[in-house]
Formats: sequence, structure tokens, C-alpha cells
Amino acid sequence: MRLSHCNNIADLRRMAQSRLPAPMFHYIDGGSDDEWSLKRNTTAFDDYQLWPNYLRDISAIDTSTTLFGQKISWPVFLAPTGMSRLFHHEAEPAVARAAQKSGTFYTLSTMGTTRIEEIAAQGAGPWMFQIYILKDRGITAEFVERCKASKFQALCLTVDTAMAGNRERDRVTGMVLPPRFTLKSFASFAARPRWAWNLLRNPNFQIANVVHKVGDLGTISLIDWVNSQFDRTVTWQDVAWLAKQWGGPFVLKGLQTAEDAKRALDVGATAIMISNHGGRQLDAAPAPVDCIGPMRDAVGDKLELIVDGGIRRGTHVVKALALGANACSIGRGYLYGLASGGQAGVERAIGLLRAEVERSMGLLGCRSVGEIRPEHVGRVNGSQRG
Repeated sequence: MRLSHCNNIADLRRMAQSRLPAPMFHYIDGGSDDEWSLKRNTTAFDDYQLWPNYLRDISAIDTSTTLFGQKISWPVFLAPTGMSRLFHHEAEPAVARAAQKSGTFYTLSTMGTTRIEEIAAQGAGPWMFQIYILKDRGITAEFVERCKASKFQALCLTVDTAMAGNRERDRVTGMVLPPRFTLKSFASFAARPRWAWNLLRNPNFQIANVVHKVGDLGTISLIDWVNSQFDRTVTWQDVAWLAKQWGGPFVLKGLQTAEDAKRALDVGATAIMISNHGGRQLDAAPAPVDCIGPMRDAVGDKLELIVDGGIRRGTHVVKALALGANACSIGRGYLYGLASGGQAGVERAIGLLRAEVERSMGLLGCRSVGEIRPEHVGRVNGSQRG
């Protein structure tokens, strides 16, 4: 299968599965417990229908918008995902270059295998860094200063990982710490010689932004150390401290309720990524698209709201915008592309989705993102428009 033969994100997912050893593919693809939230993140979009307006002049369609104080070329950006080198040897820089080429944000994860400064060296961005408030607050403060020095435009705090989700697929494939690969897992490595060869040619696998703090523990021990730094005592007071330390566009990732949205506003957040961590943490948590309305009602236009989770089609993006979101973000969607073909694969994923967004806007009768309104969307079981 070739990238040019992939017509949508689902095709890229199938291609990624054919390129990756099973433990790596399922690490991208899986969720927690029964994976109800994982599935619901996407299927929830089926509960909404779009109401088009025809006989509009759609000869020029402008997909640009403003997010985190930056103009971006379309209302989707690339969410943080950890350890991208597992999926392709070009790793995070390939994703960053593809995002920059598309004119949108790339978000580097704390658990990334590339340093903050190396992402900054790819160009002007825009860039965002995803951060945790760790037990060692000094490391968190250092990340903030490095991001400022590297001219990152936004900071994103993930708040839903005080405890790890129960990711049973990873137990089955042996993708745990330390790894417990089975004979079946090793057979899948042998069946993907291109991936294995590139790993051997690019063996420098590290959690790049913390390795200097703890020395050479080895990759597994380093990841284990990072995981030990997740702090169950973090509260809203700590969030307020971090917002003050940063002093710029500050995003909270992982909130889903109106109550938490109002608290986020009180402690200095400027945006929320409505997220259940891709269905990888609390199973039975609601789909982000279903959370937009109550959260928007709670904060009005005082916070930017981003739907993070389940985006597979341009119509999903348009539905989220019509419901009140400012933008959407994708994680698995671009990782499937990365695994399929490095930077070229990410560009394919972005290009396909962006074309769908533009086409959906035109067919809806909207010439700009600002023209996408609540009256363009309604529940499938509703009897009236809007």
C-alpha cells in the first residue's frame, strides 16, 4: 500500500498496522478497560447532523482562524503524543515540520524523544509544549524557562494522568515496564524488518527533555523514573502557580465538566483541550464532542475550547466548531501517518483532513470558520434544525 492510495485516516491506520510490530501499533491504537470511551470519542459524532445552506457564493473558502493568540491556517492542530520514535525513526521533528508546513501548531510532549530546543530549531512554529506538574517542581519550572527561551507560543498542562489508566492491550502485547514481550510479539518484530532496521540505525531512544537531570539510567529505567514523578497531590493551587510562571497562552488538557471549566478560568487558563486522553485513562468518560455545550455555557467566550479526541473526518471538525469549539486537535490521526511514512505520512494525514474540512465548509455554505454557527448542527434524533 502506498501513501498516495490512502484516501482517509482509516486507510492510514491500516497502513500503519501493516508497517508496525503489533506492540507498537496497539500502543497507538488502544485504550483503557473495555475501550468504551475510545470508541465513543468517534462514534459520538454520529449523533449530530449538519444542516447546509445552499445558493451561497463559496468560490473562496477561508479555513484560517486564531488560536492561542496566533493565526493558524485551519482549525486543527497536532496534539502531544509521547515517544514518537517508537513509530518512525524520523520522530517528533518530522511531525513538527509537517505541522509548520500546514500552518498550524505542533505540541511537543514531555514524554517526547526530542528536545525542546531541537523542535525550536525546525523554524518559527507555532509550537506548544505539553507539561506535567511533577513531584520535582524544579523540573517543571525548568521546562517553562526552556520553552520561553525557545520561543514556544503556548504551554499545555495535562491534568488527567495522576494515575495510569488500565491499558489491557499493552499487557497482552507486552508493551509495559519493563517490557514483557511474548513469542508472538517477537514474531511481529521479525515480520517488520524495515521498522527493526531503522530502530537499529537510530538507537538513541530517550525521554530527551529529562535525561540530563537523572543521568544515564538506560531507556527503561528513565521512563520508569519519569512515571514515578507523576504527583497525585496536584491541585488547582499548583495550576495557578504554573500559569503565573508561564505568563502566556495556557491550556489545560483533560477537563470535561462545566465546573472544571469555570475553575480553569479562575486559575489563569486561557484555553481547554476537552479530552479523555484518547480513551486511555478513565473508561466511561464522555466523548469530548458531547462536553462542548455545557462547558461553553459555563465560560462563554472567555476560554478557547478545543475538542481533543475521536477526530477522523473533516465533518467531525465542522460539527465541533458548530457546537461551540474554537478548534480541534488530532493525535492518533497523525501518528498513523507518521508510522506509515514519516514526515510524508504526517503530511498526507494533515492534507486529507484539511481538504475534508474545506470541502465540508463549502458544502455547508460557509466561506469562513466564523460563518460556522450553531444553527448548522443538530442532534440526529432532534425534530428541529439547531
